[in-house]
Amino acid sequence: MTEILRYTAFSVDPDGGNRAGVVLDASGVDDAAMLAVAAEVGYSETAFVLPGAEPRTFAVRYFSPLVEVPFCGHATIATAVALGERIGAGPLVFDTPAGRIELTTGAGTASLTSVPTSSEPASPDLVERALRALRWDASDLAWPVHVAHGGAGHLVVGVGSRERLAKLDYDFDALADVLRSAGLITAHLFHQRAEDVFDVREPFPVGGVVEDAATGAAAAAFGGYLRELGLVTAPRALVLHQGVDMGRPSELLVDVRPDDPRVVVTGAAVAL
Repeated sequence: MTEILRYTAFSVDPDGGNRAGVVLDASGVDDAAMLAVAAEVGYSETAFVLPGAEPRTFAVRYFSPLVEVPFCGHATIATAVALGERIGAGPLVFDTPAGRIELTTGAGTASLTSVPTSSEPASPDLVERALRALRWDASDLAWPVHVAHGGAGHLVVGVGSRERLAKLDYDFDALADVLRSAGLITAHLFHQRAEDVFDVREPFPVGGVVEDAATGAAAAAFGGYLRELGLVTAPRALVLHQGVDMGRPSELLVDVRPDDPRVVVTGAAVAL
C-alpha cells in the first residue's frame, strides 16, 4: 500500500471542511483492503486511485468505513487537488463507478462536473418513515421531499426554519434503514438562507457516519433537484454552507444551468 494522504475539502482551513483519505496509487489493492484502509482512516470516505489509459485520466473508487459508495464529491475534490499539486493544474478525468467525471484544477481548488442529475418526488411512505427517523413533523417541511441523484442517491428534505435544522437529533439506526431500503446514501437537509444561499446538514448513517461536513455528490443532486422544480430558468450560482452546526464550516459552490442536467461543484482543499 502506498502512502495514505489526508485532506480536508471545501475549506482552506484544516479545522473546517470534510476530511478525506486519498490513496494516489491503489494498484494491486483489493476491495477488502480498500475497505479496511477506509475504516482505519475513519473519515466519511477515502478515495483510491488507479492510472487510466490516457494522460490525466484515472479510475477512482470510494469507500466509507462501512461500504463502497459509487461517488463522493468531497473526496473527488481532495483527490483532484492532491493530483494537481503533483502533476500540475489543469483538466482531469475520473472514471468512477457512477460514471465519468470531468474536472479542472487550480491552485488549491477543483471543480467537478457531475454525471447527469435527476430528481423525483419521494413516495408518501418514504417521507413518513424519514420524518419519523429524523424526529421531525410534516409541519417542519417547506419544500417538496425528493429522491435526487448526482452520482449517488440522496433524500432531499427542506425545512422552513433554520432553528429546526440546527436542532437535528435523529435516530441513527432508523434513518440508516430508511435510506438503505430506498437505495440512498445520505439525507440532504437544507434551509434557504437567501435566494442563492442555503444552509445544509447531511446525515450519512449508511456509511457509519453521523454527519458529513461537506457533501459534493449531494450538492450536485441538489442542483438537479432545483432544476426539476423549475427553479433554474437561467444559470444559477449557489452557495451551500455545510458543517457549521458541527464546528467544521464548509463552502460548496454549485453552478446549475437550465439546459444541462449536469451540475458543476467547486471547492478548495488543503492537506492535513
